[in-house]
Amino acid sequence: MTGGPAVEILADAGYQGLGAQTGGRVVTPPHRKFKKNPPEWYEEIYERQRKAHSSRRIRVEHGIAHLKNWRALARHHGRRDHMSDTIQAIAGLLSHQQTATRRLNEPQ
Repeated sequence: MTGGPAVEILADAGYQGLGAQTGGRVVTPPHRKFKKNPPEWYEEIYERQRKAHSSRRIRVEHGIAHLKNWRALARHHGRRDHMSDTIQAIAGLLSHQQTATRRLNEPQ
């Protein structure tokens, strides 16, 4: 993969090895080097690296989950005459969720 913008892609463990093929653009959790009898120092470092990657990747997971929630609406097979009520209900729930999130993040 050459050219294009320099973008870092945070991927899960299923994409390990792809980083070498993409010049480091795909970032995956660390690969476990010792499967049996790892040294004590290794476990601490491995867990720290894994947790750091997970903390950055959580934003990606939340984005994917959000898209999946809206996919359910796109696949709506119910009665079309109730569709406007459904959309209004979803908009109200989303607005309420965003307001609650903002209140939680405000300084006390």
